[in-house]
Amino acid sequence: MERSSKFLSVLGLAVCLAGNAFASQASSERQAEVARRGAQVMPFALAQTTHIFERTSDGGIQKVVLKDGADPAQLTLIRRHLQEVGEQFARRDFSAPETIHGHDMPGLEALRNAAPGEMSVRYADIQDGAQLRFTAGRPELIHAIHAWIGAQLGDHGEDAVEGHSAHRHSMR
Repeated sequence: MERSSKFLSVLGLAVCLAGNAFASQASSERQAEVARRGAQVMPFALAQTTHIFERTSDGGIQKVVLKDGADPAQLTLIRRHLQEVGEQFARRDFSAPETIHGHDMPGLEALRNAAPGEMSVRYADIQDGAQLRFTAGRPELIHAIHAWIGAQLGDHGEDAVEGHSAHRHSMR
């Protein structure tokens, strides 16, 4: 039992380090459809924001930031939306990404079926935006978060970027 647990932990870490292995670019038609559906779900101006997704060893981080940082109304909309999404995700309600990406979005089934307490979602204001931090202890859930992030990156195309040091924002 201990040996298989260690193997799954090592496998989860390897998947995390693989990075873009989960992200494959969707067709331009799919990206246009995702953008259309996204505009119905997200209240802020998509063209004024960048979505940043980062895989971590224990889950992942989703950030939405203003490109120019100068619009207080858009900043309020971003923060309110991510707070609501974080609350939904904590209840295992993934209707927002399902509306945008489809019911069979990679990773969602495992996240939807996670037992209470197996995954946490924490909201935070960051400079020029907001973020959600997803953490899990079970390698299968970490893998599901990474698959979900990869699907986001592929479906959103140029509107989403893989997180790295150039895109880090300090928490307020």
